[in-house]
Amino acid sequence: MTTDQIAPEKVVVALSGGVDSATAAALLVEAGHEVIGISMRLYDARGTTASVGGRCCGPRDLEDARRVSAHLGIPFYVANYEDQFRARVIDDFIGEYAAGRTPNPCVRCNQHIKFTPLYQRAQALGATALVTGHYARIVRRDGRLHLARARDAGKDQSYFLFNMPQRSLAFVRFPLGELTKEEVREHARRLGLPNADKPESQEICFVPDGDYASFVAKHAPAVAAAGEIVDETGRVLGRHDGVHHFTVGQRRGIRVAALEPRYVLAVDAGARRITVGPAASLDREQIEIEEVSWAGGDPPVGPIRASVQIRYRHAPRSAEIAALDGGRRARVRFDAAERAPAPGQAAVFYDGETVVGGGFIAGTTEEAGARAS
Repeated sequence: MTTDQIAPEKVVVALSGGVDSATAAALLVEAGHEVIGISMRLYDARGTTASVGGRCCGPRDLEDARRVSAHLGIPFYVANYEDQFRARVIDDFIGEYAAGRTPNPCVRCNQHIKFTPLYQRAQALGATALVTGHYARIVRRDGRLHLARARDAGKDQSYFLFNMPQRSLAFVRFPLGELTKEEVREHARRLGLPNADKPESQEICFVPDGDYASFVAKHAPAVAAAGEIVDETGRVLGRHDGVHHFTVGQRRGIRVAALEPRYVLAVDAGARRITVGPAASLDREQIEIEEVSWAGGDPPVGPIRASVQIRYRHAPRSAEIAALDGGRRARVRFDAAERAPAPGQAAVFYDGETVVGGGFIAGTTEEAGARAS
């Protein structure tokens, strides 16, 4: 969708303080829409580098969003969602690491914050659309709206948005979906945006220094309990000081002597045990997915063919997918063994560039069954 394809509307733009959402707002203003800017206050950044470093939704970013709104001459509001963000994103992040899983806070934020309370706030303001700076597209197929990849493959964010419900797809706009990042920068400079050259942040917003383990240990001290590092036979190779330091596929920081590189194969939080082994032992032909969302609303009747992406920076792989438990879970069987699917990470199903479903990795069939029991 481009900004000149629709009649003038009253729209709410979610302003993060970054150049992407600012450019989305500016393009809509330029196209003649009535634009309202809203930023979300998600966490208390006092005492962290977020307060000065321009991390997403930190104080510096709120000020940048305010400056952009003033430049564009649009109303600007700050909505406080700290309690919801703490409960649905931060606590989930801590809990997942403590359980030996690898969380995906950006997916949870989109799922529980941006497209729930913010969606409701936009409707309460009488807006006909909620606009964000995500790189994704919404397309119509078989009489339904579907999420699709952005034109800029290197910036595509459909992976983080896979579980958007149909009602959100009908209300949300992604003006940057047909643009490349460089084109967005060019528009920002052309429109004189004060943050046109602001660098991007690659860190999780509430862990601005990137030290996830310290963050988790600070908020859940019990997780920093020592345990064993073992090989695939159960032989003890060494000790660790907390399962929150490890994720499946990890190579660095294991600190055990070996003639060949060792990788984390499994994290057993209950036993406080880390299993390590060679890279070949990370290969998995079949995994199970939980909390599955289906783009069409209903799960497929039988197995389907799709490409499955198990990490953000990862090429999707061909697989057969079968719905389980009424569609709430799914089993993915890859055509060729896939390397290091990490429990807790999102697995998104694509038909070409279109999202057909997705969920969160529960583990291999055996691991998922043990966890469910």
